[in-house]
Order: sequence, then structure tokens, then C-alpha cells
Amino acid sequence: MSDVVARLDVLKTYKLYVGGKFPRSESGRVYEVTDAKGEWLANAPLGTRKDTRDAVLAARAAVKGWAGTTAYNRGQVLYRVAEMLQGRREQFAAEVAVSEGIGPKKAAALVDAAIDRWVWYAGWTDKVAQIAGGANPVAGPFFNLSTPEPTGVVGIVAPQAGYGHSLLGLVSVIAPAIATGNTVVVAAAADAPLPALSLGEVLATSDLPGGVVNIVSGRTADIAPTLASHQDVNALDLTGAIAADGPGAAPALEAAAADTLKRVVRPELDPFAQDWTNAPGTDRLLSFLETKTVWHPMGI
Repeated sequence: MSDVVARLDVLKTYKLYVGGKFPRSESGRVYEVTDAKGEWLANAPLGTRKDTRDAVLAARAAVKGWAGTTAYNRGQVLYRVAEMLQGRREQFAAEVAVSEGIGPKKAAALVDAAIDRWVWYAGWTDKVAQIAGGANPVAGPFFNLSTPEPTGVVGIVAPQAGYGHSLLGLVSVIAPAIATGNTVVVAAAADAPLPALSLGEVLATSDLPGGVVNIVSGRTADIAPTLASHQDVNALDLTGAIAADGPGAAPALEAAAADTLKRVVRPELDPFAQDWTNAPGTDRLLSFLETKTVWHPMGI
């Protein structure tokens, strides 16, 4: 008689990532996540408007500390994220493969690109002020200096499922926002939330203060309007809005954001044509920065 006992797999329970913790949705509900073939993968928490408001509260509480951290230290934290993601490379490659419906080699290459992107933005934290600020020539006995400062809380509608979107696209919208001292609330891709929810586990062990990044999964149509209309959200990145809810979603969200004078990054008209493997440039680094100008008299 064999001593080998058949065992059941321990299925993972995915949770939201809010304020550095892993709460279940306040509704207690989940929804089924399937692969490209429609086969069940896992249950993800069905985040609600209340969960989104809680995430904004956590992000607001983290603004002062994160914005006040030196740029050099922020770079160290982002580099630590890359280190921790590297240590879980195989897990993320498997999740990206099933989320995107691609082979293991392509998935591994996308995970490697996501790791490299964290490193790339880590290197920019203490350099972005040199391209976004400077000394201004003025006609008078004054020094006139412009310096960039973070906007505050940024709501992000993550890129939806598609080649490279579920992890690399996600990192490409989160990293530049927090590199410049902002905090974020992310509406994860509804149809491929697993890499985003697993990323929360990486961030929690990466020296990133709780509340700097908050990830809510569920229906984008519930989460995004809450972010757009929330008075304590300072800016909005609508990258995934069209892919999630159709062409009419972005204008409605922009209109809601206008009531509180939010900065808005508009989505591409064809979001699935965007190649996230391209070099990112500095546009997103500059999207959520405000410029403070200071006048100071010259000594005689």
C-alpha cells in the first residue's frame, strides 16, 4: 500500500491592498477571474465605492510623509521594489502568461521589463527636478527659482488586459507617479487583476510606506467615477478608461474631475495599440508635478 497521500492544492485568496494592509472588500463579495480561454483562475475581491474612498483616505494620510522623503530615499525604495519583484519572477511570469494569454517566454520577458522599469524610475527620483525646475532670468535684483512639487493623490485607471498591460503597463503608470512624491489609488484591470493584486504583496515588503500605493480590484465603472469625483483626489490618470468601459467613459470621468480642478492624463484613443515595452521617456514623470516659484532678493 502506498504511503503517498493525495492532497488538495492550497488556492490563493487575493485581497485588496489599502494602507499597507490586505483587507477584504467591505462588501465581502468576490468575482471570478478567468484566463484567455475562459477557464477559472481565482476569485478576486469585488471592490466597492466605499473601498475606493477608504483607499483615498489612506493615500491622503501618506502624502506628507512620502512627499517629504528625500528624492534619494524614494529612489532606494523603488529599487527595493525591483529587487523584491525579481525574487518572485516565476510567480509573476505565470500570472502574466494566463492573464495575457501568451507563452511563458514572452511573459518572462514582460516581467523582466517591469523589473527594469522600476529601476529606471528609481534612477530618476533625484534627477527630475533638474529638468522640471531651474533658475529663471528676471529683470531685477532678485533670484527667481522654480522647483517641482508633487500634486498629491493620483487616481489611476490601470491599463486593461492586452499584450504587456497587466503588469508592465501597470508598473509604467504607478512608478512615475510615486517616483515624484505622489501617492496613488489604482483601479486594477477588471479582467486581469491578479498581477496587480500580487504586486501589492511585493510593495508591502519593499520599504514602501503604507498608503503610498493602494490597489482596488473590481468593476472599473464603480471605482473610476468615485476617484474622478472625490474631492481629496488631486489628479487622474485615465489610461485604461476606454478599454475598460468604452469610448464614452473618459469624457464622463473628465467632466467629473473638472468639478475639483483635477489634472487629467487622457487615454490613448486606441489603448491596445500602445506598446509598453518602448522606452517610457519623461512625460509621465512630469504629468503630476506642480511648479513652485520663489523670489529672493539679491544681497548688495
